[in-house]
Amino acid sequence: MHYFHDINPIAISLGPIKIHWYGLMYLLGFVLAGWLGNRRRAAGRLPVSYEQFSDMTFYVMLGVILGGRIGYVLFYGFADLLHDPLMIFRIWEGGMSFHGGLLGVLLAGAIWSRRNGIKFFDTIDFVAPLIPIGLGLGRLGNFIGGELWGRHTDLPWGMIFPRALDGLQKTHDELYQMYLAGQLNAEARHPSQLYEFLLEGVVLFTVLVIFSRKPRPRYAVSGVFALLYGLFRFGVEFVREPDIQLGYLAFDWLTMGQLLSLPLIITGIVLLWLSRRAPVAYPGVANAA
Repeated sequence: MHYFHDINPIAISLGPIKIHWYGLMYLLGFVLAGWLGNRRRAAGRLPVSYEQFSDMTFYVMLGVILGGRIGYVLFYGFADLLHDPLMIFRIWEGGMSFHGGLLGVLLAGAIWSRRNGIKFFDTIDFVAPLIPIGLGLGRLGNFIGGELWGRHTDLPWGMIFPRALDGLQKTHDELYQMYLAGQLNAEARHPSQLYEFLLEGVVLFTVLVIFSRKPRPRYAVSGVFALLYGLFRFGVEFVREPDIQLGYLAFDWLTMGQLLSLPLIITGIVLLWLSRRAPVAYPGVANAA
């Protein structure tokens, strides 16, 4: 029998204040990335003080939040924005785009690098291994919240996501009884959030940490990140349900996520090619995670 997703998306409820697991995952991602980043800074992977690193962390957090929200509205909800411009500020309603967040991080990194006299790609190469921490935890938050589910499947690990069945106009308890009676077997879907958690989070983090253990030429770490993330996201989109407001963009299979990932794949290849003749920024750095 397929698994019936029955996880409460609210972690803490204090009267009218409700804290969702998704938000806590974002917070945990920032904390862990900051901790690991400071360890790498202390190991000499970026020649800056703790104060400078703290400033960079703040810049990156703003880049993720603002870029993620603006990117989501522009890429996935532009039509709604035209009718309701204030929606861009209602972050609590949900809606964050990785590609928008990445652009925000790049902009934040460019501003911080210029102010601190650091080469832009030295900063991005330093930040790249930290990004999968937030990516993976964010996808785990999506799974706990029962959102961004995959397409229908008859595979044994397919899952029933109640939020995908709003069209049936049934209560949660009614859906569960239908599930027990075997009436929802055809509604099993790929747990694409977990696929992304493993690929974009665990696998990408592991590869980047191992790859960056020893000094690499400028552009190389960023190139590996862009190429692998682009490939992982492009592949998972084949089993992930396309955004309902957009559907397929072309060929009855191309999604917005795939379209936005193509430039990342190309960028990754270009950066790896450039790294062949680029200098190693800090060749004396000792091995560190």
